[in-house]
Amino acid sequence: MEMFDPHGRKIVSSWWQRQGWLAIVLFVVAVLLIKSCVYQVQPNEVAVVQRFGKFIRIDQPGLHFKFPYPIDKATMVLVDYIFKEEFGFRTVRAGIKTVYSERTYREESLMLTGDLNVVDVSWVVQFRVKDPVAFLFNVRDKRKNLRDISEAIMREVIGDYTFDEVFVKRLEINTLVKERLQKTLDRYKMGVLITKVLLQDVDPPDPVKPAFNEVNEAKQEKERMINEAWEVYNRKIPRAKGEAAKIIQQAEGYAAEIVNRAKGDAERFLEVLKAYRQAEDVTRKRMYLDAMEKILRQAGQKFIVDEDGMSILPLLNLNERGNGSK
Repeated sequence: MEMFDPHGRKIVSSWWQRQGWLAIVLFVVAVLLIKSCVYQVQPNEVAVVQRFGKFIRIDQPGLHFKFPYPIDKATMVLVDYIFKEEFGFRTVRAGIKTVYSERTYREESLMLTGDLNVVDVSWVVQFRVKDPVAFLFNVRDKRKNLRDISEAIMREVIGDYTFDEVFVKRLEINTLVKERLQKTLDRYKMGVLITKVLLQDVDPPDPVKPAFNEVNEAKQEKERMINEAWEVYNRKIPRAKGEAAKIIQQAEGYAAEIVNRAKGDAERFLEVLKAYRQAEDVTRKRMYLDAMEKILRQAGQKFIVDEDGMSILPLLNLNERGNGSK
């Protein structure tokens, strides 16, 4: 039965009012329950699902369903993402022009080397999650533990090297710290994979930087002079060796020539001696003619005078006869 107030307005019973509000509340609760049962896992993460706090499964990227909270709980863990921890410095804003914090972090960067010198070291540790279940449940404060372990291992490794070795063996230190850090994290079952350990800067403390720079400049000057000396050595020594080899070869060639000539002269003398013994007069005359032929060939202009001639008149016009022999 409908009821109206004195002004003619329709009066709705309180029972229907309560039923309307209850329907709205039930609808809202149903929407929230449905929303809590459906969840989306992004491509670079997985969902660790717990039922009443106990781990039951890992959901891969995509759309998934679960019982509403507090029965089931899904925790997203980034597995395809590289996390980074910085030591000795902090990045305020990364980009084309990276901005770093002006604060100094000497409490974590100052270290003692094996020869009892102090060095200022800054480095970066990059890692990713390899076991999301272990990453969530095995260690409570993961970031603090990883930072403490990284700093302890870096101090241990730096303490095994001398001051000079820290500057020249950076790649070796990176590899050694990475191996030891990974072994320690695996022993703690943190579910973390170390992808890279990189020394950023290795510097002496500020009070000794000027002296250290002077030492480095002296070393660089020494290396420059050594390199220049080796350059001169490499230029001069091969040339000197080449000239020495040339002289030796010329001497050997001259010696071979003299020896062969001497052998030839000796053989020719023996042949002449043999011919001389067979015909002494003919051989002596032949030798005389050969010798005179050589002498007369080198004598130039020659004049043959009759040994019976007594007058000197034929000799007065010798120059008019030219340079020919007669």
